[in-house]
Amino acid sequence: MKIIRDYQFVAPEDRGASAAIGNFDGVHLGHQSVIDLARKADPDAPLGIVTFEPHPRSYFAPDAPAFRLMGPEARASRLEKLGVERLYELNFNAGLAALSPEAFAQRVIAEGFGLRHVIVGADFCFGKGRAGTAAHLQGFGQQMGFGVTVAPLIAHTDKTVSSTAIRQALSDGDPRLAADMLGHWHRIEGPVISGEQRGRELGYPTANMSIEGLHPPAFGVYAVLVDVLEGPHKGSYHGVASLGVRPMFGENRPNLETFLFDFKGDLYGTALSVGLVEHLRPEETFDGLEALITQMDADSDQARKILATL
Repeated sequence: MKIIRDYQFVAPEDRGASAAIGNFDGVHLGHQSVIDLARKADPDAPLGIVTFEPHPRSYFAPDAPAFRLMGPEARASRLEKLGVERLYELNFNAGLAALSPEAFAQRVIAEGFGLRHVIVGADFCFGKGRAGTAAHLQGFGQQMGFGVTVAPLIAHTDKTVSSTAIRQALSDGDPRLAADMLGHWHRIEGPVISGEQRGRELGYPTANMSIEGLHPPAFGVYAVLVDVLEGPHKGSYHGVASLGVRPMFGENRPNLETFLFDFKGDLYGTALSVGLVEHLRPEETFDGLEALITQMDADSDQARKILATL
């Protein structure tokens, strides 16, 4: 997959894609249905995605609480797995935000990327002030020479599949419901960072990861699936993870601490992808380290049993 970040300088071979447009946070089932439509709309064209970085919501409200389900690297990885060949990751800045809907269609879609066909969701809005709708885009497509397909919203039980609904499921400590809407386990990805090494002292060495900038799922202990993405230990593992602020030790910055079952090795600096499978319990404070270790043993046993059924 090739990543193109500037619509004003596009190589000829990167033009002419059939592309879905959106933020694609989480790359959930609704997003996947839009991507499938892009694939079918013009099978002879490269399959593309037009998205934005930073997320427009972050641009307009930089001090708002973290909301993203995945960072740009994780999103790109997931899109590549779905067969996307061209990722047009637009730099969302003041200039782009100021484009009217018609200017966006003309300068970015028609002239910049030269897209042959675009697919958007029924709730798609674009251009300055989010003034453009899917119907407007269809009209622009007729004028400017690109096809437009509007994808219906996807329902899961009585709810529309959306990033908002997935965030709520994760906040409620229900990663399986989130996975049903995502079409894959919700994953936290990033490098292993230095920690306080308390886990090693307790017999549970953990790989610590930051969740800065991401929507925080319910704090607590999870059964997890772990992919080591690089290095000599590259592969898939089962594990148990603690997500939160470690109240027993008086620390406040949330992070993810993952213990990989039956693993020995150094993972510092290595990129991991940790999939949340089941929320076992909330964060707790214990009367001493012995009680904590006893609970960690129980958490590990429970996680092993759950993951063995997958």
